Amino acid sequence: MKQRARIAMSDDDVTAFLEGSRKLQLATINPDGTPHLVTMFYGLDSGHIAFWTYAKAQKARNLARDPRVSCLVEVGESYDELRGVLLYGEAKQVHDRAHVMAVGMLVARRTNPGVPDDLLRPYVETTGLKRVAYVVERTKVVSWDHRRLT
Repeated sequence: MKQRARIAMSDDDVTAFLEGSRKLQLATINPDGTPHLVTMFYGLDSGHIAFWTYAKAQKARNLARDPRVSCLVEVGESYDELRGVLLYGEAKQVHDRAHVMAVGMLVARRTNPGVPDDLLRPYVETTGLKRVAYVVERTKVVSWDHRRLT
């Protein structure tokens, strides 16, 4: 068996990994074609990566022009500990305000584990007035778990 096949995660492993993580590296495409890479907290909306950002952010402007994204979630300090998932896809903007707020709550819960919703909701409702939300439709998934090499 080739090494690539040995380290690839199953679909269930990918799901569990994404459920257990909180932040990702999001790459969008700048007007000049260069990548725009930022760290984002995310939530899972029916199993899909979901995030929100300020409407005037560079990533939002990039996504309005070209919705293609790469999302990298990775953990591990040494080579033999590295685990990660790289998702390619399209970020679909959420237009329904209630859904935007729901994405905000998904993200807020992950960034503030254990904080009750009634304490998170005022922040989400206030900051959400200037935010847009996206749900990533996957087109390709690449994964690795180097712990399988030992």
